[in-house]
Amino acid sequence: MAGTDTSLAIAKAIPLAPVIILVGPQLGENIGMCARAMLNCAVTELRIVNPRDGWQNPAAVAAASGADAVLEQAKLYTSTKDAVADLEFVLATTARGRGLVKEIYSTDAAAKEIRNRNAGKMQKCGILFGPERTGLENDDVAFANAILNIPLNPGFSSLNLAQAVLLVCFSWLSAENPFRPEAISTEMGDTAPAKKDEIEMLLAHIEDELVKGDFFRSPNQKPTILLNIRNFFFRASPTQQDVRTLHGIVSCLTGKRTWK
Repeated sequence: MAGTDTSLAIAKAIPLAPVIILVGPQLGENIGMCARAMLNCAVTELRIVNPRDGWQNPAAVAAASGADAVLEQAKLYTSTKDAVADLEFVLATTARGRGLVKEIYSTDAAAKEIRNRNAGKMQKCGILFGPERTGLENDDVAFANAILNIPLNPGFSSLNLAQAVLLVCFSWLSAENPFRPEAISTEMGDTAPAKKDEIEMLLAHIEDELVKGDFFRSPNQKPTILLNIRNFFFRASPTQQDVRTLHGIVSCLTGKRTWK
């Protein structure tokens, strides 16, 4: 649809926009259409995890229809863990039950939550989208604090990737925002939400001690148990002080004073 004012700076995003993370996208055309949908809504930070056809992709540029700035600034990652490492709040988009205990947000509720966290608590937020054919795997969903479900006809709720990105970004753009930054206190005491990589260091500490303590009685048990532990900690949204305290507890219980 025509109507773009080319005199405006197309890459200028509204402050506090969420990061869009595409996990395992298959087609360059779909990445380009996602970039176009993002820029329609003034969302400009795109992260791409293991694109099937590699990156950079000429097909993405052609499909972006002028949203080149989003593609040029896009960051490439080899794992979801790395793509969310600096974020404090992450939502995973999925329409299917996952067997993981997490809060479920509608698009409207998610938009208001992101605005609240960004404006009031200065938290950086991201939204995960899975591959076109299969969607997100449980191992990816486990990194999210909560699930984002787009409310559609339950008899036919299938969306292509760019449609899903557009709906989520538009909900964020159009949400009423009573949380003006100057009207919100950013006081959080002497701590802040833990970043994902800080939680990962804690999980590595716990896993290391569980291995040493022969906790995993069967090799087949280990991946499932670690997935459940990861899901618990990411769902809980611990603070940096929580993480430091838990490091100390594990070290104390294992007879060590410090852990690096």
